[in-house]
Amino acid sequence: MANTVPWRPKASEIPTDPGVYRWRDANRRVLYVGKAKNLRARLSNYFAPLPTLHERTRRMVLTAASVEWTVVGSEIEALQLEYTWIKEFDPPFNVKFRDDKSYPYLAVTLADEAPRVMVTRNRAINGAKYFGPYPKIWAVHDTIDLMIKVFPIRTCSDASYKRAMQTGKPCFPGQIGKCGGPCSGRVSIEEHRAIVDEFVRFMGSYDRRVIAERRARMAAAADAQRYEEAARYRDQVEALEAVLEKSAVVLRDSVDLDLFGIAEDELAAAVQQFTVRGGRIRGVRGWVVDKELDISTADLVEQVLEDVYAAEAPPREIVVPALPDDAEALQAWLGQRRDGRSVRLSTAHRGDRAGLARTATTNAAQALLLYKTKRSADYTTRSAALADIQDALGLAEAPLRMECYDISHLQGTNVVASMVVFEDGLPRKDQYRRFTIAETTDDTDSMYQVLSRRLARLDDDAEPPAVADPTSDGVIASEKPTKRFAYRPQLLVVDGGQPQVAAAKRALDDAAISDIAVVGIAKRLEELWLPDEDFPVILPRNSEALFLIQRLRDEAHRFAITHQRTRRKRDIRSQLEDIPGLGSTRITALLKHFGSVARLRSASTEQIQAVPGIGATTAAAIVASLGQPADTLERRADSQDETTPAPTEPVSA
Repeated sequence: MANTVPWRPKASEIPTDPGVYRWRDANRRVLYVGKAKNLRARLSNYFAPLPTLHERTRRMVLTAASVEWTVVGSEIEALQLEYTWIKEFDPPFNVKFRDDKSYPYLAVTLADEAPRVMVTRNRAINGAKYFGPYPKIWAVHDTIDLMIKVFPIRTCSDASYKRAMQTGKPCFPGQIGKCGGPCSGRVSIEEHRAIVDEFVRFMGSYDRRVIAERRARMAAAADAQRYEEAARYRDQVEALEAVLEKSAVVLRDSVDLDLFGIAEDELAAAVQQFTVRGGRIRGVRGWVVDKELDISTADLVEQVLEDVYAAEAPPREIVVPALPDDAEALQAWLGQRRDGRSVRLSTAHRGDRAGLARTATTNAAQALLLYKTKRSADYTTRSAALADIQDALGLAEAPLRMECYDISHLQGTNVVASMVVFEDGLPRKDQYRRFTIAETTDDTDSMYQVLSRRLARLDDDAEPPAVADPTSDGVIASEKPTKRFAYRPQLLVVDGGQPQVAAAKRALDDAAISDIAVVGIAKRLEELWLPDEDFPVILPRNSEALFLIQRLRDEAHRFAITHQRTRRKRDIRSQLEDIPGLGSTRITALLKHFGSVARLRSASTEQIQAVPGIGATTAAAIVASLGQPADTLERRADSQDETTPAPTEPVSA
């Protein structure tokens, strides 16, 4: 019982059956809902010694005052009950699905006497058949405009249809040929229902046999010299072809599946869902998931699927980044959602599906970056974030200017550092700086060197320009101040934990500076370390302050890696330029052929000789030059700061 909560239940009291458990606080609020194949084994993980638990799991266990469980008959029942309770109690430590969009769908109201096709964002229309979601609403309207040329079904509102049926006068869309419902008098209710069924079949499968059938009718009408009828079929074929062309072909025509891509960090995850029907991407949907506890990708996949398919029927196959541990039970539950038909969960490792999975993951990564950026873009949000950072770190004032430092190297070589600047919560890319570190022993020594060089320039800050007195007629001549280290920061952020913070504090002490705060952010738990503190500062999950610190750290990391890679390429070019017979054109051809410096260094003479324009003698010289030990290679060891400002938009790593 040592090192854990005092109210821990005895292991013998916890059943070994499958079930669902609820953590509650002292006020009986449900903090977390989970399921388990074996309740005793699962709950025992939470009651491990507190120092061994993940930080956020430990916080949940310490916040709780009790745990309850309910035994069920199977893993499938556990899945169903877990989802029901999550929706009922909205526990703060379960993942939160943040979908800030309502996506447009193409819906067919099959429950109506004369079904209509419509654009809607409402997923709760009784008896409706949905297609989509579509990324833009105009895409749905384009599809409907093309489809009603082939399948003339009703598009008018219920009120217009009822009025037209009572008066015998077609609705306005029917008068202009945009509605083919029974009110137009061209078809009966039974004939209209048959057209609707054909429309639904085509939209559900994109079966090209429908096009082949109309081509045959067009040819027969032309042979019989019924040219107007043949022209009508021709227009229908063109409309169907246009619908197919609007959907990207990614897999075979017989493939129906949903594919999910996930990009995540410690606190949030972005999900992208690609809906593939008939081998074509029929819809794309994306949303963000906030994570409170440290859960694996497989567990996150399970909760995403439960949320998505609680309100809609799944397809026959679902491709995910990782399979949950209880994949069989999840497949059985999804099969129940599909009226008893089987559903297969799979992962994609090669082929076209793997390529589509990479595309979905790339989109998810971009969505996650955009989500973080948007949270830092609003002025009110930024102000609140800076105030929260001030309170959490005990600063005398809000850190209006923050500088973040990161070290990057390649196995101890090409050591460089980056400095990025945020003012008022926004990046100031014109004030980013790069550092080259000639000699160092480790990351902490590199951090000390960089900060010592930066802090030595505080006294060199440019004075503000002289400004003429607006009440006088005189003009004061002034020069534009330099942008080198333009302002004194209120907060220095270093990428790392206690060792890096200690190195930064030592640099501040050696420079006799006491009015600048320093903090380190450790990536594993996203915790903040202050100098000479034994315990970290834990910012609340989803807090704007933590998102701002994360963005600052990630920007410094990106900028450092970009500089390190640039120097590595420049160093190899300098070395190659010293080889007789190698000019700029051949060097470019070499680097393009091998794709990376590592591949070029490991290439044999025969492989290098295969590059156009490289002969045997030159290839042997390249191998001899690049094969030297690393400590004998010519290096640029400029210990001075590279003071040229970074580009306004640095290249992303």
